[in-house]
Amino acid sequence: MGKLNIPIFYACDDAFVKYTMVSIHSLITNASRDYDYTIYILHTSIREETRRQAMELEQEGFQIVFTDVSERLNAVTKNLPVRDYYSKATYFRLFIADMFPELDKALYIDSDTVVQGDISELFCTELGEHWLGACHEQAMVQTDRYGTYAEKVVGVSRHNFFNAGVLLINCVRFRESGLLKKFAERLAEYDFVVTQDEDYLNLICKDHILWLDQRWNTEVYCEFPYPIEEAKIIHYIMVSKPWHYAYCTGADIFWRYAAQTSAYNALKAELDNYTAEERSRDEQVMFNLLELAKQETERGDNYQRQLNNSVRAKDRVEILEKIARYEREGRFSEDVEDDPPSRTLMPDEIKYGTKGIKKRVKSKLAFAAARRFVNSLMEDKKLIIKDIKGIENFKNLNTGAIITCNHFNAFDSFAIQLAYDAAEQPNRRFYRVIREGNYTSFPGFYGFLMRNCDTLPLSSNLGTMKKFMLAVDELLREGHYILIYPEQSMWWNYRKPKPLKNGAYIFAYRNNVPVLPCFITLKDSDIMGEDGFYVQEYTIHVGKPIYPDKSLSYREGVKDMLDRNFALWKKIYEREYQMPLMYETEYAQSAVAE
Repeated sequence: MGKLNIPIFYACDDAFVKYTMVSIHSLITNASRDYDYTIYILHTSIREETRRQAMELEQEGFQIVFTDVSERLNAVTKNLPVRDYYSKATYFRLFIADMFPELDKALYIDSDTVVQGDISELFCTELGEHWLGACHEQAMVQTDRYGTYAEKVVGVSRHNFFNAGVLLINCVRFRESGLLKKFAERLAEYDFVVTQDEDYLNLICKDHILWLDQRWNTEVYCEFPYPIEEAKIIHYIMVSKPWHYAYCTGADIFWRYAAQTSAYNALKAELDNYTAEERSRDEQVMFNLLELAKQETERGDNYQRQLNNSVRAKDRVEILEKIARYEREGRFSEDVEDDPPSRTLMPDEIKYGTKGIKKRVKSKLAFAAARRFVNSLMEDKKLIIKDIKGIENFKNLNTGAIITCNHFNAFDSFAIQLAYDAAEQPNRRFYRVIREGNYTSFPGFYGFLMRNCDTLPLSSNLGTMKKFMLAVDELLREGHYILIYPEQSMWWNYRKPKPLKNGAYIFAYRNNVPVLPCFITLKDSDIMGEDGFYVQEYTIHVGKPIYPDKSLSYREGVKDMLDRNFALWKKIYEREYQMPLMYETEYAQSAVAE
């Protein structure tokens, strides 16, 4: 059986081949000989003489192929309104999967790079269902104006914006998801002018990125927290080109590889002849790009504002704006959507638990109706449960427990119900705490579910609340589960964990039962909802139970459980979304944890 062949793509024009040669030489020097490599140089017009010079780099196991993509581009774009974009080499990476339908996976590398690592290691990274493997774009993270542009115009968090200079491409998923068609649609909607094709790729591939170790795309124009020698790929972005700036970061590494190629003399001549006027022009270009990002952000019809005005449901846009305002103001425990008109739940109106034949019959009917409803939501792709992780933490519980979960949708309790079902604990019932108005005033089908699906309504009446607290204590002693939302408020599609309130942990500590911390992460699906927003895919993360520390005082014990719960949610958030948990406020979590 022959060696695995690794396809690697560069895209350039005749003038840029000399930089590509340095990158290819460094790649060949450091690549494992356990594989064969085909290095494609995509172009539309490179001279034969230039090709011959680059082909001198070939050696056993490393084939260099110059591929004129003019005809292939015409074939894949003939029915797409892509204007003149596909004539620019930088856009070629968008078309690789469709131009090379025989490939399942491919690597794309910008020419202004040096590869210090073993490129086979990167290629062999398992992508799963992710569309791309990429590294965070540090210019967006480290420069506020660019980061604001990413969020306010492209609609992608500055912490989840990737640099498109090094891409591990899942060609199968590119084709299956119709990425090329998506690009054409976005191109018809809006002309991104700051990072151009990188903007389009980030918009289209949002939530479908496998984040790679940053060392695979070390942007030397930005700060990085490790020695340059540890960088597996050095990327000379913006005005950090060694052939223009002799003392830029990593220039010595570039020139070490360049000196081993036939392009060295041309590169050295370019450095020697680069004038002060040209360097001054570079500075102006960088200033202009920052100004362009600012102008695009402030445009009244920028891409995100355009969607808000023409595609997205007005009430959802207003809710998101309200969430942003409440976050800035630190009003985390307040709901952003109006509750139904409510009345007080009196003690004689409610029997907590499921005791009594009539109540058990109603409960059985309600659960049957709820299951049919949830099944229909899932069939219609209005509720998408992608995965349940850590279900063993639920299955291994042998006592009653308080279940906590972040609250971002009216359907998220259904997701936790499904996790409970998957845990297969038939002798332990699953209850959920709900608001008073949801029990007393919710009309129709939803009201029927609220009153009969093992719910525990809160009340503004002291007598009712005494019954509530006694019922919670009794259910926990009997070994049942109770879902409490410790954030207190529901913020639609909000992904961050909000600061927690004490209630759930008071019940857990008082009854000496664990808290089972669940956190649901979201990602955009491919399905556009009726409200103009993508339906979210849920991944339910079930953490290890948090047991009370009875060596602590009551107050300290409650706070200890709350803090451990929040720390776990924060860890899941930062791991899954690959970004630090930061609020758009000076509000401090510790200041309001009660």
